[in-house]
Amino acid sequence: MGWNSWDCYGAAVDEPTVRQNAAYMAEHLKEFGWEYVVVDIQWYQPTATSHAYEPFAELTMDEYGRLQPAPGRFPSSAGGKGFKPLADYVHSLGLKFGIHIMRGMPRMAAHRHLPILGCGKGCHEVANPNSICAWNPDMYGLRCDMPEARAYYDSIFRMYAEWGVDFVKCDDIAREYPHCKREIEVISDACRACGRDIVLSLSPGPAPLEQAEHLKKYANMWRITDDFWDNWDSLKEMFWRCERWQAHVKPGQFPDCDMLPLGHITIAADGIGHNTNLTHAEQITMMTLWGIFRSPLIMGGEMRDNDAFTLSLLTNDELLNLNQNGTTPLQLFRDETKAAWLNFVGSTPYIALFNLTENRAVVSAELSEFTDKTHAEEIWSGEKTAFTKTLSAKIEPHGAKLYKLI
Repeated sequence: MGWNSWDCYGAAVDEPTVRQNAAYMAEHLKEFGWEYVVVDIQWYQPTATSHAYEPFAELTMDEYGRLQPAPGRFPSSAGGKGFKPLADYVHSLGLKFGIHIMRGMPRMAAHRHLPILGCGKGCHEVANPNSICAWNPDMYGLRCDMPEARAYYDSIFRMYAEWGVDFVKCDDIAREYPHCKREIEVISDACRACGRDIVLSLSPGPAPLEQAEHLKKYANMWRITDDFWDNWDSLKEMFWRCERWQAHVKPGQFPDCDMLPLGHITIAADGIGHNTNLTHAEQITMMTLWGIFRSPLIMGGEMRDNDAFTLSLLTNDELLNLNQNGTTPLQLFRDETKAAWLNFVGSTPYIALFNLTENRAVVSAELSEFTDKTHAEEIWSGEKTAFTKTLSAKIEPHGAKLYKLI
C-alpha cells in the first residue's frame, strides 16, 4: 500500500513534491497501513518537465554508469548523496521509500565506455544495443549470459540498499518475455543479495500468464495490465484480467492491477491536470475489485488534494483488512452484466457484487456452498441485511457492493 508519482507527475516529479506527499501520508494514511512512497521514472533526467520523455536527454550518472537523482530536481542528492537524504526523511516519518528503474544501463554509460564497479569490464562490453525499450530510449538491456551483467546489477542494487530504498519498480520487463527472462532472474538475484529487504515490482503489463511460475519465483508483484487509467472500459476489462490471474495470488506474490487513478491526476501534462473521470460508483467498483483480488494498492493522485470521498476510499478499514489479510480470491461468476467475487479473512467470508451495466440492477449470489451465515454488512455504506442462501443487492450503474458476512 503506497503512493507513486507517475499518475500525477509523470517524468517530472521533484523532491519538494515527494516530501509533501510523504508528510500527507504520514499524517492521514499511515495509521491505516499505507507506507510506500515511490518516485517514478526519470528522476535522473535534469530537464524533465512533463508527463512525456525527452529522447536522448543528458542523464545524471556517476563514474560507473549508475544513474543518480538530478540535483536540480532533488537538491538533497547534491554532492553524490543520491537518494539517501530523501529516503532518510521518508523513514523518519515511519514510512518506506521506493524508486522506479528501467532494466539495463544508460546507453550513455556504454557509449562513454565507463567501467563497471568492481569488475574488469566496461559498460560497453555488457550492454546489448539490440535490446532497447520501445517507448523510452534511455537504456540498453544487458547481455545477461555474461557474469559482468550481474556485476552491474549488483552495483546498482548495493547502491540502492545504501540509499535506504525499500521498493524497486523495474520497468520495460514484465511483458518482455522471452527475451528478458534471464534479465529478470539476474535483477532478482541482485536484489536479494544487496543486503536490504526490497520489494521487487515488475512493469509494465500484461505479463504473460504462461510465465506465472517464473514471475512468482523472481518477483513480489508484476503488472497484469498496461498503464491503467480512469475510464470505464479499462476498469471493466480488469475483471477478465483478474479472473485469469486469481489462482496466483499468494503471500509475497501479487498480480498487480496497477495504480489507482484517484483524485487529482495528470498534473504534469498541462500544469493543471484533472480529477479522475471515474464516477463515485466506478471508484467504489475499482477499490472493491482491487481489494478483494488483493492487488497491491498504489495511490496515483496528488494526495494533498484529496477530497473527503477520495480519503474515505483509502481509509476503509474493512476493505484494507480484506486486501492485506485475505486468502486467494475466487471469482464466483462473471458475464457482460454482472460479477461476484469471494474471499476470506480467517473464517469470515467477504462477498463482492458488481453491476457492469449502464442501469441500476439487482445482482445475486448463491452462497450456501461457501457459508452458513445469514447476515451481512455492506462495508461502504454500513447497511445490514439478512439473507437465506442467496445474497441480493440493487446496485448503481457500474457500481459494487462489498459484504462482510456475520
